[in-house]
Amino acid sequence: MNKSNKSELVELDVIAAGFEGVCISKYNEKVVFTKYTVPGDRILASIKKNRKKFYEARVEKILVESKDRITPLCKHFGTCGGCSRQNMTYDKQLEWKSVNVKDVFERIGKIHDAEHLPIIAVENEFNYRNKMEFSFGASRWLSTEEINSGLPIRDRDFAFGLHLPGRYDRIIDIKNCSIQHDYANEIMNAVRFYSLDYKVKPYNVHDHSGFVRGLIIRYSLYSDEFMTILMTKKPESSNEEQFLEWYKNEFSRMFTGVTNVIHAINESKNPVDISSYEVISGNGFLTEDILGVKFQISPFSFFQTNSYQLNKFINAIIETCKLKSDDVVWDLYCGTGSITLPASRYVKKITGIELVESSVEDARKNARINQISNVEFFQADLHNKKIPDLLNSLEKPDIIILDPPRSGISPNLIEHLLEIAPERIVYVSCNPATQARDCNLLYEKYSVETVQPVDMFPQTYHIESIASLKRRS
Repeated sequence: MNKSNKSELVELDVIAAGFEGVCISKYNEKVVFTKYTVPGDRILASIKKNRKKFYEARVEKILVESKDRITPLCKHFGTCGGCSRQNMTYDKQLEWKSVNVKDVFERIGKIHDAEHLPIIAVENEFNYRNKMEFSFGASRWLSTEEINSGLPIRDRDFAFGLHLPGRYDRIIDIKNCSIQHDYANEIMNAVRFYSLDYKVKPYNVHDHSGFVRGLIIRYSLYSDEFMTILMTKKPESSNEEQFLEWYKNEFSRMFTGVTNVIHAINESKNPVDISSYEVISGNGFLTEDILGVKFQISPFSFFQTNSYQLNKFINAIIETCKLKSDDVVWDLYCGTGSITLPASRYVKKITGIELVESSVEDARKNARINQISNVEFFQADLHNKKIPDLLNSLEKPDIIILDPPRSGISPNLIEHLLEIAPERIVYVSCNPATQARDCNLLYEKYSVETVQPVDMFPQTYHIESIASLKRRS
């Protein structure tokens, strides 16, 4: 194929589902990546990018449908980008997620002797997310059908939904999200209706104008209660004041399941820079339960987004640790203590370390609420070169639990872990690629015994993975 001919049409057989939501074909002895295809499809595709080791192609037509292809539930599939596997049967989603985890451990981690355990599936394939964040925008993304219809386009300058992938300034107007609670969809549509009814302007990222910026909807499975956080700039006009009055007074009467109604102010160009917030009704937090431990979740604190699967996930981590009553444990990147506190019941002492100060405060608060006394939490940057000073001051651990961000562990910390050399390391990750890379670096002293995938994010390519590392004798 001529490198400059970027639109050559080719017929391809889709042979595998890769990581990051793409599927894989072969052409001219190179890999071809396509989006929203399913292994078993035969497609007509146009080659758009010719890289050194792979092509990127766009699907023009499905010639033969895979037996594993299904009709997506969401009408925004293929545009929103969030649920890139919704056109694949759930059994096949699980199968390919397991394949992807095993592949990165062998290909990136060069680890071929680990036991790959059967994936832990979910019971709720849809309506499982306990937190969604929607944005207002002054530039609505228009579908090809809308543009070609020839009909007048309403609300062209108003959108409320999710960002178009790769575009910070384009919002897809969404009236139903199939992975959040149905009640949350009702909330979302009421906020949209009254935003339009009161004629408040959506935020414009280009000139920093507009009033309404976003809405966060959170849900507690334990108490079956909702929290809403409306994010705006400071009101300056009468219609903005009237809209806020509706939210502060009428909204909670319309939605009795929303026990916490919160209004947050953001005057910054940074979409997450909240300068202040007001708890209009409720106590300012939701309560969730993990294996009998109660967690108070404040408006902006991190918490796992799938409450239905959370007990299975944390239980799998604890079982992988093989905890004993005289163990000293470190939980690094501990967040709000979602692993630390349930694990504390099985050990002599457990120490959590986390960078985000508000998460550490929540962890300490939740320890007090549950009357857990054999834990301590430190706020520290585990990637700082001086972190060995803190770690060396702590009682030496028998087990270290790691649950780092997607980027993985810094080389500095890995070097220190090899010096400390606890008997066991349990590495939890939402990015098996960096997890496999780090396990390869730890392979100097550790064998990877088992790898346990846990599906926390059905309809997406995302997967949690629990690796058990044992120090070689």
